Parts: sequence; structure tokens; C-alpha cells
Amino acid sequence: MWTRQHKNRNTGRLIVPAISALFLAYFGFHAYHGEFGINSKYQLEAQALELNEELAAIKAQRLELERRVQLMHDGTLEKDMLDEQARRSLNVSHSDEITIMLDPAAAN
Repeated sequence: MWTRQHKNRNTGRLIVPAISALFLAYFGFHAYHGEFGINSKYQLEAQALELNEELAAIKAQRLELERRVQLMHDGTLEKDMLDEQARRSLNVSHSDEITIMLDPAAAN
């Protein structure tokens, strides 16, 4: 009679916990580094702050341009001042003219 002798191995007991640990590691990695993960959330919040600052700067620039356009409406600006501003912006003047350039920051 043949008897088969084999050792009881504990590797069968480790298969389920090892597979579970691999699944947890996979999903944990993607929960942090994935497209919609925790790290991406912080990057999107930082990007949103930068875009809000840029929006505020553009709104301020737009208000300044609207104010300058408002000055050019009929009745609010004298014709010689409009002529002076046009010559200054186009850099066109005669040799006998005197142009006084003021610092825009000092004018406010």
C-alpha cells in the first residue's frame, strides 16, 4: 500500500489576504493620484485660485478701459485734449510742438 505524504502548507491561507491587499493598494493609489483623486483636487483648487486672480485683473483692466472710453464721449472731453491724446498714442507731432509727458501713475 502506498501512502502519500505531503506537508501542510500555509500558502493557501495567504492567497485571499494578499489579493485583498493588492486590491486595496491599487484603489488607494488611484484614490490619491488618479484623475479625480485627492491630489488632483488640490491642484484644481490652486488652478481655480489662479484663474480667479486673473479674472479680477481682467475685470479691473476692463473697468479702466470703460472709464477711458467714457471720457471720449461727446461733451465730456474737449477737442484739443482728444487731439493731444491721439497724437501721443500715434506718436505723431510736428517739430515746433512741445509735448509734456506725464507719468500715468502720478496722474491718479
